[in-house]
Amino acid sequence: MRHTIPILALLISITCSTTFSIDAVRQSKLPPFSCGSSSTPPTRPYPFCDAGLPVRERARDLISRLTLDEKISQLVNKAAAVPRLGVPYYQWWSEALHGVAVATGVENGVSFDGIVEAATSFPQVILTASTFDADLWYRIAKVIGTEARAIYNEGQAKGLTFWSPNINIFRDPRWGRGQETPGEDPLLTAKYATSFVRGLQGDSFEGGALKDGHLQVSACCKHFTAYDLDRWEGYNRFTFNAQVTKQDMADTYQPPFKGCIEEGKASGIMCAYNLVNGVPNCADHDLLTKTARGEWGFEGYITSDCDAVSLLFHQQHYAKSDEEAVADVLKAGMDVNCGSYLGNYTKSAVLKGTVSVSDIDRALENLFSVRMRLGLFSGPPSGAYGKLGRADVCAPEHQELALEAARQGIVLLKNERNLLPLTRAGKGSLVVIGPNANVSKTLLGNYAGPPCRTITPLQGLMSYVEDVKFEQGCDTVNCSSVDVKRAVELAKSADRVVLVMGLNQEREKEDLDREDLVLPGKQQSLIMSVAKAAKKPVVLLLLCGGPVDVSFAKNEAKIGSILWAGYPGQAGGRAVAEIIFGDYNPGGRLTMTWYPQDFIKIPMTDMRMRADPSSGYPGRTYRFYKGEKVFEFGYGLSYTTYSYKIVSVSQSKFDLKASSSASDLGYVAVQELGLGSCDKAKFSVIVSIENEGEMAGKHPVLLFLRCAQSGSGDGPMKQLVGFQTVRTDAKEKVSVEFAVSPCEHFSRANEDGEMVIESGDASLVVGDEEHPINISI
Repeated sequence: MRHTIPILALLISITCSTTFSIDAVRQSKLPPFSCGSSSTPPTRPYPFCDAGLPVRERARDLISRLTLDEKISQLVNKAAAVPRLGVPYYQWWSEALHGVAVATGVENGVSFDGIVEAATSFPQVILTASTFDADLWYRIAKVIGTEARAIYNEGQAKGLTFWSPNINIFRDPRWGRGQETPGEDPLLTAKYATSFVRGLQGDSFEGGALKDGHLQVSACCKHFTAYDLDRWEGYNRFTFNAQVTKQDMADTYQPPFKGCIEEGKASGIMCAYNLVNGVPNCADHDLLTKTARGEWGFEGYITSDCDAVSLLFHQQHYAKSDEEAVADVLKAGMDVNCGSYLGNYTKSAVLKGTVSVSDIDRALENLFSVRMRLGLFSGPPSGAYGKLGRADVCAPEHQELALEAARQGIVLLKNERNLLPLTRAGKGSLVVIGPNANVSKTLLGNYAGPPCRTITPLQGLMSYVEDVKFEQGCDTVNCSSVDVKRAVELAKSADRVVLVMGLNQEREKEDLDREDLVLPGKQQSLIMSVAKAAKKPVVLLLLCGGPVDVSFAKNEAKIGSILWAGYPGQAGGRAVAEIIFGDYNPGGRLTMTWYPQDFIKIPMTDMRMRADPSSGYPGRTYRFYKGEKVFEFGYGLSYTTYSYKIVSVSQSKFDLKASSSASDLGYVAVQELGLGSCDKAKFSVIVSIENEGEMAGKHPVLLFLRCAQSGSGDGPMKQLVGFQTVRTDAKEKVSVEFAVSPCEHFSRANEDGEMVIESGDASLVVGDEEHPINISI
């Protein structure tokens, strides 16, 4: 397990990484399109090629020209070509979670086997979210969308519909896919969804007109809904029946999707594998049609998760036949099936009378409308999007943004006696120990494409210190075999020690939930042995998506600093080194509660958010959890000290007019107040932030509402109201303003799933500063 890595070789590997190899440069192919002047057969005279007509009118014209077999061929993700009408093959499935990606082991819409061999790989979402920077999220998504369109223009993509973002709530710390999400808070997740969707699709950050009237690419919010278990103790996502109260659905599971649709204007949704209260999501008419399309105004397409439709009959036993399963999803409002199931059974469903042609036409109208909104029925690529190409992939400014995201997201969890930052370059020796120190793949997390280049933590640290020694310590991240003797010898001889530990995709990923919350194998033993042997307190760097119980390190004096870097993307090693050596002041904040190992006694299958003292159930997430914590939501340190003061609140007492019956109940339904009353109740909060230290920094300012537990007592103990990032110089004082809406930010769901505002006292909270407010009904 001893590894000798020449510095020169490492530096060469960093500086000489290239985006495109010479051998790969070859003639690119034009992307597929319809309705060009030279199309064969000529289709321009058809109304579906007339860009001056409304999109849905054009879609209906095209559908009217298709045979039944041709229509059915469009209901699957590998939508067949219709040569007689000049309609090319289309692949609905592409991935872009934190960079243009490929799905392992299956054909999807993007390939990296041509003139474009890589794409910018940003940090995994859970780390990016810890910046609490909505503008940064937007800029990242805009880059991803730009690179996706460029790859399409180079002929290396078969579609422009990308099945991202994942906006499920990170409800349980064991969930293997929690790393893909923005975290546990519904307001934060909804804001992330809005920013990401607008950026990916080419909208402005504030919302507005699209370039050339077309989507840049199409975003798809997933997995709709209450999906947050993959495989745990005999339960799996394909058959799990999530029992969710109306109350939890309304104020936890649904807000991210509502924001994605109403504010983000997403053009796609993916319905999830699981059942909710006995009904498969993809067969739930109330969910897909009544709620998404009816209440929230969704106008895009709805896809199943892959092979989800087949589960209705074959595993969930919800439908009594293949044809009934087809009918269930089409009549519920689903439009396209990832997989071949609808292609195989829709015709027999029509012949048996369980599905009508109008059910198919309804789905096709949504599908072709999105393809037309992407400009794929407007002739060859033109305008701003048509000019994008290989030079727009892995562009220097894109890679710099990936570095900036990693810098801003990394969270400093412990820094006793200001151990960090370490002394600058060239002074003293450094030992780097750990299985995650020099593995490029670990930096990327899941749903990643080939990165433009990667810099591991070891490589990043070696650029600061001349005398670096490296010992892997563990055989793998599972750490079943440990070379403690060698690691201890090196630690004793070094001036400084950095341990790079944590998890990887062998421990947490899609279809793999964790069984515990501790570091794998003998990692803890190795860490403690090294820390006790080292001359000075050591630095512990954790790479992982989900939280781990590192109470031992938090409480150990010989472990002076703990940094969490998630899966920080292609530039993660450089960002880590810049923070450790003080070229960047960390400011990230956790978007997920870090629970103790004892939390695993709670079944993952228990979907309840609220605590139940009578049974000892502690609740989930910072809003409802009443147990011990390792680190709290919103926690994060800095190399400087910030103080906060609530300077002014434009309104501290709220007299919300309601009916006498509502007054007797002590709460009022938001719906009863109406839009006018809600608008009138909006107010502003101005917060002063002072950097009291000696170092400039950027960090998020989080505004919470702390509720007095009166009335029903089942509201959140605390909930996020707003967040903004601020940059301050040393000793500088700045102010930020929050716009607060009581109807949105002070409401909770009652047992019927109705959003209500309770009468009583509460407080606005920023850091240690509180400001009382009173609400009367």
